[in-house]
Amino acid sequence: MYNWFECKVRYEKMQESGMQKTVTEPYLVDALSFTEAESRIIEEIKPYISGEFSIADIKRVKYNETFFNETGDRYYKAKLYFITLDEKSGAEKKTAVNMLVQASTLKEALDIVDTEMKKTMIDYSVAALTETAIMDVFPYVSEQDKQTKV
Repeated sequence: MYNWFECKVRYEKMQESGMQKTVTEPYLVDALSFTEAESRIIEEIKPYISGEFSIADIKRVKYNETFFNETGDRYYKAKLYFITLDEKSGAEKKTAVNMLVQASTLKEALDIVDTEMKKTMIDYSVAALTETAIMDVFPYVSEQDKQTKV
């Protein structure tokens, strides 16, 4: 299970007009602590940013599930309600969960959620599906796994 931290990176970005502009962009990193999240995001971002950058903010975010899709270029936050019945009272109980979905469009993100949820026996309803500002996601990969990919 992932332990996600949203890290906001501030740096000078070259605009299409050729002007430099200071931007702050959010990235998601899997880490055990705030300290590890900071060191991991610095290592992951270094190859992509020329010049100086700083970590403006780090906060813990809770995603119960993540669905990665290599063809997707955006990240969507899906809020679902898992619907269960209370055996004693017979009342319907809704439990909110958040999921992160990588997709190209809102419709594709919804299709991915539906496809993945059909693999389970859980009754659910989609409460919200919104595009996030997250630029990229860096799940934890062990050194051993990195060696086997090379």
